[in-house]
Amino acid sequence: MQWDIRQEYESEYFEFLVHEFIPTLNRLGMSNIEIWYTAYGNHEQKMAEGIAQSLEIMQKILGSEEWVILRDKLEKYVRNFTQKVIPATRGFQI
Repeated sequence: MQWDIRQEYESEYFEFLVHEFIPTLNRLGMSNIEIWYTAYGNHEQKMAEGIAQSLEIMQKILGSEEWVILRDKLEKYVRNFTQKVIPATRGFQI
């Protein structure tokens, strides 16, 4: 996932991220969630990744009503949100 934080919601965004976004994704079955900050270049400000045990579990997470609600809440605090699912391999992936 990638996004830019809306400056006017920066503190609310961090509260949401720590207290709701990451814990909910963990509860839904996504693990190893990492969020990266882009320090240089013309790219989205944040990049997030998470791993599910299988493609079927990831599809179940992303098809759930809880994910839709969570993503809608995130989109209040960010702009330019995008997401994609890729097979997990070793090392850094984009």
